[in-house]
Amino acid sequence: MELIKTGFEGLLVVKHNVFEDERGLFVKTYNNQIFEKLGIDLKINERYYSISNKNVIRGMHFQTPPADHIKLVTLISGRILDVVLDLRQNSKTFGKFFSLEIDGPQGKTIYIPKGFAHGFKAMENNTIVEYNQTIGYAPENDAGIHFNSFGFDWQTSNPILSARDLEFINFHKFKSPF
Repeated sequence: MELIKTGFEGLLVVKHNVFEDERGLFVKTYNNQIFEKLGIDLKINERYYSISNKNVIRGMHFQTPPADHIKLVTLISGRILDVVLDLRQNSKTFGKFFSLEIDGPQGKTIYIPKGFAHGFKAMENNTIVEYNQTIGYAPENDAGIHFNSFGFDWQTSNPILSARDLEFINFHKFKSPF
């Protein structure tokens, strides 16, 4: 397992060791000792997954303090265009985004610290993404940024979004609590 810096403070790409033989694949998606060596103490409180069809965009999601959380996002199968937006006011990358295309067998996880919004576009039908969070879902702190308001090109002319995600605030009107 290898941790790769992204140019955004605290935001990491975790490259897994992928073992393949005649039976298929074996991928270890998390090892607490590796994070502890970096001074990151993760206590996963909630785990869930989504299954999405091609051109579904889920995002840009986050939770506000005091229910803000660290999130590990792992692609299980399919392909995604993963996007993370820095919402931390005092960060030199505030308002900038990081994106990465991930293909299931590549074995990558995105480690997203507090103060970032996250979203992705499914690039294939039946794309499965797993989320691990340090704080459970808190409806009163649930928030998001409109997917098309911060300059990212989602590379689709027919995105599929939930009504909830379409109602999120535009980034230029957002007052960050981070």
